[in-house]
Amino acid sequence: MTTVAGKQGLGSIAARLERLPHSRWHVKVRFLIGAVTFFEAFDQLLSASALPVLMKDWHLTTGQATFAVTAGSIGMLFGALIAGWLGDRIGRVRTVALGVAITGVASLAVALANGIELFSLFRFVQGLGIGGVVPVAATYINEIARSDKRGRFVLLYEMIFPAGLAAASLVAVWVVPNLGWRAMFVLGALPVVVAVMLPRHVAESPRWLLSQGRVEEAERVIARIEAEVEKTVGEPLPQPSDAPAEEVTRGRLRDLFTGRYLRRTTVLSALWFVAYYVNHGISTWLPSLYTKNFGLDLTTALVYTLLSNVTGLLGTFAVALVIDRIGRRPALVAALGGTALALGTLAFAGVTSGLQVAVFASCTTFFVYAINAGLYLYSPELYPTSNRARGAAFGGLWNRLGVILGPITVGAILGSGGSLSLVFVQLACVAGAGAVIALFAVETKGRTLEELNA
Repeated sequence: MTTVAGKQGLGSIAARLERLPHSRWHVKVRFLIGAVTFFEAFDQLLSASALPVLMKDWHLTTGQATFAVTAGSIGMLFGALIAGWLGDRIGRVRTVALGVAITGVASLAVALANGIELFSLFRFVQGLGIGGVVPVAATYINEIARSDKRGRFVLLYEMIFPAGLAAASLVAVWVVPNLGWRAMFVLGALPVVVAVMLPRHVAESPRWLLSQGRVEEAERVIARIEAEVEKTVGEPLPQPSDAPAEEVTRGRLRDLFTGRYLRRTTVLSALWFVAYYVNHGISTWLPSLYTKNFGLDLTTALVYTLLSNVTGLLGTFAVALVIDRIGRRPALVAALGGTALALGTLAFAGVTSGLQVAVFASCTTFFVYAINAGLYLYSPELYPTSNRARGAAFGGLWNRLGVILGPITVGAILGSGGSLSLVFVQLACVAGAGAVIALFAVETKGRTLEELNA
């Protein structure tokens, strides 16, 4: 076993993680954390799949339907805030496991709801879990990745999220018409199993342990990881390079809004808001638009929604292949520009058929999902270890505001008799503004987390 002499500071832990070749250990951890993310994505989209049926069975107004959708999003907003603090306080893995357990139990409660009030209440609770898990899980994956391939490593993991969205749409195509919407939420309770397994099979982040002063525990964890990696690759590990510079941080919330971090937090927050405002402004209402505005049957509407999620998965894969070469900033600018172009084209084409909407919505999700995945990579890179989960979760706060306001705005336009062209042109304008904001993003490619925050 190769060891590291000298001080056991954050730099030396980082150097030891940086020299690890890709191995079965990385695959195992990415699979288990990915399973969590998959089910969180699956649960996030359940309301959209159930909404056409609920509007008919419970005779919901547009306002009630909007409330049902946004209740979960409000829960995600608070969940992101709480989990950011917990992730830096009690650890990444324990926070993720807790959030997953809340998500699964609440999903069962939603399945038993007998009215829109209880449905919305339990979706709020479920949102607490979903909103907390995803940014903290992304933070963990960032902290175990090598800097030279961090973009691809994290984004290939992030593909699990659109895969979960696509799976929710695919399952809904058969389950909702045949077994009813409640069966979808019963399936959404499966993450409880993962919550039990996670702490037993995924070691806590060595970077986080060391930032908490738990030096001996961090040393034990990194040594155990090195032993497992060395065993799977079948050869001694290379010597670590020189330790990166030590991070300069006191781990206070206000540090996110002072000095160089003020610009990072401002730009990041705006990008999160734009990405999710556009994403959920479209995805939440698509099944209902197809059935109500274009008279399509429920199965066709869900198939069209599935198409959008599949192209989103392709967009995430495409950005994973190039982001370590072209950088974070060019990737975000290009994806936001592509989103604005697709939505603007649809708006000016007149929005004449459900198929037309499906085609352009699918082009939009190709770019939007690439943005979302890119931001889950980018957010933890911008902050030091002691504030990383909090910083990433603060971005999650703004994406939840986007999740809430996007569907509300679209619902308000539709409810007041506004045209579908107006719906899509305002989304295009928001995406265009995001492309301009992305020009001011700090580039992070190829640099260790410690170098970015020294």
